[in-house]
Amino acid sequence: MGVSKKQAVRNKHAIIAAATRLFRERGVDGVGLNELMREAGFTQGGFYNHFESKDALVAEVVETAVTGANDRLSQAMGKPLEPHDANRFARQIKSYLSTSHRDDIEKSCAIACLAPDAWRMGEGAQAGYAQGVDTMLEQLAAIVESDPSLQAPQGSPRERAIALYSQMMGALVLSRAVVSADRTLANEILSAARSDLLRAVGDETERVPRVRRQSRFSRRIPTSN
Repeated sequence: MGVSKKQAVRNKHAIIAAATRLFRERGVDGVGLNELMREAGFTQGGFYNHFESKDALVAEVVETAVTGANDRLSQAMGKPLEPHDANRFARQIKSYLSTSHRDDIEKSCAIACLAPDAWRMGEGAQAGYAQGVDTMLEQLAAIVESDPSLQAPQGSPRERAIALYSQMMGALVLSRAVVSADRTLANEILSAARSDLLRAVGDETERVPRVRRQSRFSRRIPTSN
């Protein structure tokens, strides 16, 4: 007895959901089809009933993930400001550069999670990723354009949005890269970047304590006698 069209759609969505989780955790190249299908609850042989290739799956995962990220940003932008919010961009910075956002790989920013793999993806996935980035920047540029206090003396709202978001994502990716080895350092990266970015958008509520710390990875440079 064959699988109904509705069930086939549900099965495909289950594969995409499993792939999204695994790709976020270990990267595209770190996940094989056998493991992927097992995670989704199917045998490997069923993969090609839904996708022509792994590249085709990756393209759908990217499109689904970045579309979801942009939808969530749009919803966040539409929420009214609270008394403690200096502006919408400041609110986004605080949310984005938080330890909870960094640690929640499954639900955090898809654009940041997929960035390390994007340049190795197939053409379809790369195009979808680039479109997702462009859409996000347009939304952030709209925030800048709507608030004169966010605009830089020179450059367009879009250029301002690109500069701010690049710093946000860079700090998130860097903090996540070291969190397993040195959580203190990871938190320090988030805190410093968040404070600097908030000042840049007119929110002076956060200060980073200046703490002198010696990295546990530092090595004494040998001196010659």
